[in-house]
Amino acid sequence: MTGLLESGAGPAADTEQQSLDTSAARNLTTTTKSVPQMQEITSRWLLRMLPWVQAAGAAYRVNRRLSYTIGDGRVSFSNTGATVRVIPPELRELAILRGFDHDDVLDDLAARFVQREFAAGDVLAEAGQPADAVYLIAHGKVTQFSAGHYGDRSAIGILGDGEYFGDRALLDPDAVWPHTVTATTGVTVLTLPRQEFLAVQTRSDALRSHVDEFSASPRAAQNKYGEAEIAMSSGHIGETELPGTFVDYDMAPREYELSVAQTVLRVHTRVADLYNEPMDQVGQQLRLTIEALRERQEHELINNREFGLLHNADLRQRIHTRTGPPTPDDLDELLSRRRRSDFFLAHPRTIAAFGRECNRLGVYPPVVEVDGKRVQSWRGVPLLPCDKVPITTTNTTSILVMRTGESDQGVIGLHQTGIQDEYEPSLSVRFMGVDEKAIISYLVSAYYSAAVLVPDALGVLENVQIGL
Repeated sequence: MTGLLESGAGPAADTEQQSLDTSAARNLTTTTKSVPQMQEITSRWLLRMLPWVQAAGAAYRVNRRLSYTIGDGRVSFSNTGATVRVIPPELRELAILRGFDHDDVLDDLAARFVQREFAAGDVLAEAGQPADAVYLIAHGKVTQFSAGHYGDRSAIGILGDGEYFGDRALLDPDAVWPHTVTATTGVTVLTLPRQEFLAVQTRSDALRSHVDEFSASPRAAQNKYGEAEIAMSSGHIGETELPGTFVDYDMAPREYELSVAQTVLRVHTRVADLYNEPMDQVGQQLRLTIEALRERQEHELINNREFGLLHNADLRQRIHTRTGPPTPDDLDELLSRRRRSDFFLAHPRTIAAFGRECNRLGVYPPVVEVDGKRVQSWRGVPLLPCDKVPITTTNTTSILVMRTGESDQGVIGLHQTGIQDEYEPSLSVRFMGVDEKAIISYLVSAYYSAAVLVPDALGVLENVQIGL
C-alpha cells in the first residue's frame, strides 16, 4: 500500500473520478439551445407605424388638385478641385428657364456664372438695395433676415446647397432685394449678373422668345400651396352675384407601383429530413430570410430613389439646421410646417446628438410610450430610431417627420394581400421544386411601396451634423 502511494505522480493520482465526466455526458443529452440569432434584426419602427393600404392592381394613383409648377427645384453642380461649375441643364430649375430646351444657350449661360466665396457673417445681399444678379448656392448655408416689427432683425429662412435666390432680378431692372441674406457658414456661390443674362438673350432668338412668353403669360389664380384657386365670395350682404367655380384636377397624377424584394431560399433535403428535431430547420431558415427581407423593405422605403421617403419629400418641405447639430429649434421648425405630426424618424446616433443638444440647453424631453415601448419625444411627438437613415462620410444625416394615414392625407405604405402562396401580408413563399442535387428551393417575395398623399405630410431636416 505504501509502495502504491509512493509511486503516485502528484496530487492528481491521489483522487479518482467518482462519476461520469460532464463532457462525456453531453454526448448523450440534448442541450438547451436558442433558435438561430441574427444581429441584422432591428425594431423596424417605420414598418410598424405606417398604415398599410391595399394596392389592387399593384398600383396606387394619388389624385390631387391642379398645382402650378413654379420652378422651385434645386440646382446641381460639378467641380474640378476648388473650381465649381453649374451643370447647364440644371438651370431649367429656375422659373424663368423652366421648359427651355436649347442646350447650347444653357451652356453659354452656365459659362457666364462667376464663383464667389463668402465667410460666415458676410452679407450677400442687403434688403432694399438693387437686385442685379441671381445667386446659386453651391456649398454652405445662408440665412434670410427681415426687419422686425420693432426694428429688430428676424430670421425668416435658411437656404443651403443647391438652392438659389434672386432669379426674378433677371427680368426686372427695378428689382430690389426683399431680404438681407447673410452667410451662416463659409459659402460658395455662383452669380449671374443681369447684364450677362441680357447679353445672351440679345444674341439668342430662342431665349428672347422664351422670356417674352414667360413675361406675357398670365399668372393663374392660386393659393399659397400653388393649387388652382377655388373662386368664392364671403362677407357679402344682399343679392350679390356669386362667382362660379370648379375644382380642377391634376391631369397627370402620380402612380406608385409596388416594388419587390426577392430571394431564393435553398435547403438540402438531408437537412430537412434528418436534422429537423427539435427545431424545424426549414422554418428557421425561412424565419431569418423573412427578417432580412423586411429589413431590406424598410431600407427601400427610406432610400429608394423612386418611392423612398428621403427622395420624395417636397423640396419646400426640406429645411436646414440653423447651426449644424439637431437642436430643439430645428425640430420645432419641422413641426410647424404641417398641421399634425405623428412621429420623427432618425438614426440612433442622431437621436443621441439631439439629446446632447438638449442637455447643453438644460432641456429634458419627455419619454412617451409607443406600441408598448418607451421612446424619447419632442413636443409629444415620438422620436423613433431607424438605422436605415443614412449617415454620410462627413457625419451628416437627416431627420424625417411625417403625418400618416389616408384620411389625414398623410404618408401611407402600399401592399397587396391575398396573393398566391401568401405567408405574411403581401409576402409569399413559393415552392420551386427539388433539383438534381436534392436541394429544395423556395421563392420568397415581399411586395411594397409608399406614397405621400400631399406634400406637407412629410418633412425632412437635412444636413444634420452629428458628432461624438
